[in-house]
Amino acid sequence: MPRMQIYLPDDLYQLVKQRELPASELLQRAVRAELRRQDLLAEADRYIADVLEEVGPPAGAQRVRAEALARRLARRPARKAG
Repeated sequence: MPRMQIYLPDDLYQLVKQRELPASELLQRAVRAELRRQDLLAEADRYIADVLEEVGPPAGAQRVRAEALARRLARRPARKAG
């Protein structure tokens, strides 16, 4: 397995050491999660582009309704994974 050197701010380094956390495993999980997040965002962008191509942009009333729904969803508390 290749090695990679990373740098942490002093405070973060101290917390990892104090809690005896497996830094390598944490970094691997964080990188995998970020790569997955980026893949999902790219897929969503492709899907939206396909929908826009197929049905065209939303009409004024549809846009207003969608924006209201997005604001309502943004106000909801985040759900914990798992």
